[in-house]
Amino acid sequence: MSALSRLTATETRLFLREPIIVFFGLGFPPLLLVIFGAIPAFREPDADLGGLRTIDLYVPILVALAVAMFALNSLSQLLATYREKGVLRRMRTTPVRPAAMLGAQLLMSTLMSVVTMLVLLAVGRLAFDVRLPRQVPAYLTSYVLVALAMLALGLLVAALAPTGKSAGAVGTVLFFPVVFFAGLWIPRDSMPGVLRTISDFTPLGAGVQSLQDATAGHWPQLLHVAVMLGWTIVAGGLAARYFRWE
Repeated sequence: MSALSRLTATETRLFLREPIIVFFGLGFPPLLLVIFGAIPAFREPDADLGGLRTIDLYVPILVALAVAMFALNSLSQLLATYREKGVLRRMRTTPVRPAAMLGAQLLMSTLMSVVTMLVLLAVGRLAFDVRLPRQVPAYLTSYVLVALAMLALGLLVAALAPTGKSAGAVGTVLFFPVVFFAGLWIPRDSMPGVLRTISDFTPLGAGVQSLQDATAGHWPQLLHVAVMLGWTIVAGGLAARYFRWE
């Protein structure tokens, strides 16, 4: 655990030294929330949304987006780069096993995404009067499930991509359809029936709906829990099967 904590602290410091990565990981989702909140129509109750405002729907969407950014754009690229440069191979000759690096990356990505989530909730509440989750245990459970699913998908990209650049490219290609079905461009509540059904079976679509349900005071639906667990098991299993340390 001492090695894991030290590696996590080191990787976090390295992460914070990259201003572009820090901006897109920590700053971009809150900035998007401020931009959306500045649109007057987004702050007005909408009868088609059950009396909710559009800005109310975008907080969980951006929380899920932050998780996806860390999983698909940060975690996958860093691990693939470390393998490409021989960092993981050289670690096998030291008392610290490569698995500790994997654990440190997962822990750092989770902690950074939690920070972003807290900032989003605070900005939403203080700036736009977005209500906080009424069912906190359900919200945390939903967050853990969507984080597990997306991190497993990020690990799969890192396992299959031969280089850091290719991992970044694949992660970016996956990122846009994933966040589309999460509702970034069209909130799930406004999606046509077919798109909404497809969204239900994507990790972020199921995750966003679960976060919205928890915000309203409900536990996530069994379908969405099963979808997120299914993505975690399948993507995580494939990542474990194909991941190479060198």
